[in-house]
Amino acid sequence: MLRRLWRGFWRISSMIKIQGNNFTFAGKTYSCSVGKKGFSDDKKEGDGKTPFGIFPLRELWCRADKIKQPDTQLPVRIITQNDGWCDDINSPDYNKHIILPYNFSHEKLWREDDVYDLIIPLGYNDSSIIKGKGSAIFLHIAKPDYSGTEGCVALAKNDLLEILPFLSKQVQIEIRAE
Repeated sequence: MLRRLWRGFWRISSMIKIQGNNFTFAGKTYSCSVGKKGFSDDKKEGDGKTPFGIFPLRELWCRADKIKQPDTQLPVRIITQNDGWCDDINSPDYNKHIILPYNFSHEKLWREDDVYDLIIPLGYNDSSIIKGKGSAIFLHIAKPDYSGTEGCVALAKNDLLEILPFLSKQVQIEIRAE
């Protein structure tokens, strides 16, 4: 009963708001980490900045060997050792999921530091990809010290697990200036 009530309450809120290091969803604010060089309204590949804008949530990627598949309304994909994400502007697969080994520059999704045990790709620069505008912008697990990301948004693992049941493709994330 309580879960159904919460689910209905959280459905009302279809927007996550990021301001500075605050992540607000359904009236609750969490600490988060963002780009180690702040924010940008003109994101460039490798600049260490989180892009401003409103972006959809695409799907949840999960390390099933480390985390039991969480309850969520997002489509779920299991991360394997061969999963990567292309960040090379010279590749035809720029800002797309790729299978390793891969000859162009990329990020490995199977990492030892646990930050990619849960990944939600944001709908940034992915429907009409512009090479050099930034790639692999995810919502993922924060490092314990909340140190800056390469441009992603990151939450504590328990906080991300808390909100996952209420996330769907109808929820958007708004990243804006303070």
